[in-house]
Amino acid sequence: MIDFTITPELAARRDAVRAFVADKVVPFENDPRMTAHGPTEELRDELVALAREAGLLTFQVARAGVPAISHVEQAVLFEAAGWSSLGPVALNCAAPDEGNMFLLGKIANPQQTKEFLDPVVEGHQRSVFAMTEPGGAGSDPRQLATTAVRDGDGYVINGVKWLITGANGARTWIIMADLEGAGATLFLCDGDTPGIVIERTMDTMDRNYVAGHCVVRFDDLHLPASALLGEEGEAFRYAQLRLAPARLTHCMRWLGGAVRAQSIALDHARTRTAFGKPIGQHQGVGFQLADNEIAIQQCRLMIWWACWVLDQGQQGRHESSMTKAMVSEELFKVADRCVQVLGGMGISDETPVAGFFRDVRAFRLYDGPTEVHQHAIATRLLRD
Repeated sequence: MIDFTITPELAARRDAVRAFVADKVVPFENDPRMTAHGPTEELRDELVALAREAGLLTFQVARAGVPAISHVEQAVLFEAAGWSSLGPVALNCAAPDEGNMFLLGKIANPQQTKEFLDPVVEGHQRSVFAMTEPGGAGSDPRQLATTAVRDGDGYVINGVKWLITGANGARTWIIMADLEGAGATLFLCDGDTPGIVIERTMDTMDRNYVAGHCVVRFDDLHLPASALLGEEGEAFRYAQLRLAPARLTHCMRWLGGAVRAQSIALDHARTRTAFGKPIGQHQGVGFQLADNEIAIQQCRLMIWWACWVLDQGQQGRHESSMTKAMVSEELFKVADRCVQVLGGMGISDETPVAGFFRDVRAFRLYDGPTEVHQHAIATRLLRD
């Protein structure tokens, strides 16, 4: 039986997260360290320190004295964190770190956990997942062009990646490469390792990730045998292990942003007047707000349902694909309607809504564009 009752304990944690984001994080939204390539490392460190002081840092990860939370509980808390695009950054539950922590928690060995996972959980360093390539791996990872060859007991990696989120300054690197004789394989190393070259930071429309998205070149990157993450040739399986929950956490965070945008649009519709009354009393505006409210609740229930499937021990690939496709498209419509309700103010940075619009447009591509998920859904339907 599906029961989406929010316990008093979970409600209290949700309210604590929302209050922290509203009171401590939102004031930083106009900080000059919020750049065209996202928040700077300095700003991120300051926000993380605030979350650590509040006892809310990396609340989603189980560790000594801190029990694990379910995926449904995570959905409730991540939505609260998403009230500001800086909320997940401060709380250390933003992409790509959140998904990387989940993956490393599943397959890293004890030494790798100590060296590469624990510092990310503690907020002391960031991580990247280097898979996407120009003209190569992306929505179809089978086009992987980055190569790894054996060199004695170790490996040498060469290739180019792009749209690698947060690469500049990250220390924990998960790299996908085509290993000779084995196929797609994951490797783990420090971002300061010679052979990792950050060529440039790309100019993109979204601005919510620390250090933006980078073009990276691996130029004879020499790694020891201990850099192997998991087993050789198993990268696609591991990537799927990461992707289903990561798709949903994207949905959770952006749902929180949509709730914020809707609240701003509602306040404007109550106070802005035109033709003798508040604009919200005109059907053209009121109906858009009503459509937003319907979409937000539909998205919330879809997310909770997919999370419930994961909590039952299922892989949830089909359910997460449906949820990611539906939620990303619907929240983009919510953002667009909020811009429309706000009028000229909606296309300015006078409110966070314009930034949310840019970010949620990019969300339609994160972790697989809608069309790829539709293809996967249709393939399963026809097969079954």
